[in-house]
Amino acid sequence: MFCQKYLQAESILTIRIILLDEVFQPKGHLRILIPGENRGDCHKDLLSHSFSSDVKFGIKFSFFNFELYYCSEVLILPEILKMKVYKFGGASVKDSAGIRSLTKIASKEDGNLVIVVSAFGKTTNALEIVLKTWLAGDNKYKDHLENIYSYHSSVNDELFPSGNSARSNIDLSFSRLKEYLLSKRKSDYDFEYDQIVSYGEVWSTIIVAEFLKKSGLNAEWIDIRENLMTDDRYRDAEILWNESTNRIKNVFDFKRFPVYVTQGFIGGTIAGMTTTLGREGSDYTAAILANILDADEVVVWKDVPGILNADPKWLPDAQKLDEISYKEAVEMTFSGAKVIHPKTIKPLHNKSIPLHVRSFIVPDEEGTIVKADAALRKVLPVFIRKDDQILISLLPKDFSFVMGDNLSRIFHIFILHGIKVN
Repeated sequence: MFCQKYLQAESILTIRIILLDEVFQPKGHLRILIPGENRGDCHKDLLSHSFSSDVKFGIKFSFFNFELYYCSEVLILPEILKMKVYKFGGASVKDSAGIRSLTKIASKEDGNLVIVVSAFGKTTNALEIVLKTWLAGDNKYKDHLENIYSYHSSVNDELFPSGNSARSNIDLSFSRLKEYLLSKRKSDYDFEYDQIVSYGEVWSTIIVAEFLKKSGLNAEWIDIRENLMTDDRYRDAEILWNESTNRIKNVFDFKRFPVYVTQGFIGGTIAGMTTTLGREGSDYTAAILANILDADEVVVWKDVPGILNADPKWLPDAQKLDEISYKEAVEMTFSGAKVIHPKTIKPLHNKSIPLHVRSFIVPDEEGTIVKADAALRKVLPVFIRKDDQILISLLPKDFSFVMGDNLSRIFHIFILHGIKVN
């Protein structure tokens, strides 16, 4: 028999443990095992070491970042696993092949995992067309919606040739949207946008979660609309951090499931209405969850090798940045770079959580790491191109110097009209 006292985990690699037992048996063998019941296996060998007969009880022995006092037989420790948040964008889950790749990537992760998924392919754009035609009173919205349904059904059938529960859940969700469009009196555009366009993420995550289960992962689907609480600023909602933290910590229980699948881009009000976090907001969702759940890392999987110094669509010679700081990332995003959502960095910076941008096409490549202590590198200019911009020049009638008070009044007018100034 033995007793154990777990002192502290200074980091994921440095753990100090005291093991109290009788004198260690001559030529004994110590094995430290970590329970792995969450993933179906009985135990995982963390390390093992054989001791000679001259080992005395109470003598500290250090190796592989572990400091131990000897015991006999086997010590079983609580499971110490890394927790990561993976975000997959629409391009990475546009078809069944993409979902299989997602599953392969997720299966390689040994620790706990939250997978944030965007809508399939161009589904968000397609739902925006549904919204536009519906608001215009044009019944062609039904045809557009049917095309979206056929697309999701096709992906689902390729993944599950013999049928599955995801199909019935998808059918039920589409039926709810159809009923909403038939019975709902049209409200303001931003409100209706969030109620309708948000379905894309719901459908994608239903299919992804079900395929992960089919592939042997112990995964659970979470409706983020019931847990990520926001205000009612539709299409650009602000997070209610206290309420969201309480709900998210309660529902993401890694003792029950090591893998969770949920939606990016969307949230919900206390009153139960759906909201969105702004276009391309799935990155922001991943950062919020990482902050609340104290993740070790966020990985954004994209169709590019990492963060480049320009958009390769118009600058073919764009180069990858291996490491950048949080500050550099913020400057790039707020200047118009579209690699990550502008709000993504702050929740990660607040808890020093690194952001890894990697390619789902070549998942073994390193990509780009965004962190506080990014290494100094040779100066590589970043080129940002912003299309469809409006330049407004303001000049005082008498050509006098524009004072700060006047500027504040001008910006206040823009805010009142919901206009964002770059």
